[in-house]
Order: sequence, then structure tokens, then C-alpha cells
Amino acid sequence: MTPEDEAELRKRQKQRNLVLGGVLLFFVLLFYAITIVRMTD
Repeated sequence: MTPEDEAELRKRQKQRNLVLGGVLLFFVLLFYAITIVRMTD
């Protein structure tokens, strides 16, 4: 594997990790909001 290939692989892995982190954060905030709404009822 050439250094350019490795750099491209790392770039794609970093992008995928950022997307997965964003999705995880979205679900955490969603469950938090649902919990707050249910507590106030």
C-alpha cells in the first residue's frame, strides 16, 4: 500500500468516525429530550 493510499484510507476512516459520532450525539440528544418531555407530563 502506498503512502497516498494510506492517507486516503485514514481520511475516509476519519470522515466515517465523524458521521457516526454525529449520529450517536443525535440519538443521545433525542433520548434526553424525550425523557425531559415525559417527566414534565
